[in-house]
Amino acid sequence: MAQVQQGSEVTVHYKGRLKDGTVFDSSRERGESLSFEVGDEQVIPGFENAVKDMEPGDEKEVTIEPENAYGQRRDDLVFELEGENVPGQPEVDQQLQLKHPSGEMIPVTIVDVSDDGETVTVDANHQLAGKTLTFEIELMDVETGESEDGDSQIITP
Repeated sequence: MAQVQQGSEVTVHYKGRLKDGTVFDSSRERGESLSFEVGDEQVIPGFENAVKDMEPGDEKEVTIEPENAYGQRRDDLVFELEGENVPGQPEVDQQLQLKHPSGEMIPVTIVDVSDDGETVTVDANHQLAGKTLTFEIELMDVETGESEDGDSQIITP
């Protein structure tokens, strides 16, 4: 059977949990598998490394430290905005998109609104930053590339 390697297109099912056992994501519960190309940096590094050398049908559980997931929380990514610059009625836990001068859209979460609405504190850290994550991963398919006759090869269990 083909093993996952750099450049392989893989399809997986997974369940992600925090240290306390809380499930933060599950592809099966969403009814949608995840496909990505290994080495294309579409998923966190620890997840990508976990699928390398797996074969279709393999299952594994892997724990990923923050450095190989969403990084450590950074205090400099929590900052205040003038309330007049926030559209609508800002509320704690509300998600917003800020436009960086480079044009990139940055997701932020409102973490505090002053009593008078003059200032709104937002957090641009990823919600999972600073957290150790555990994933149960099942490799469903791997596309190994081109065969000699030019057809792609998809291997399933």
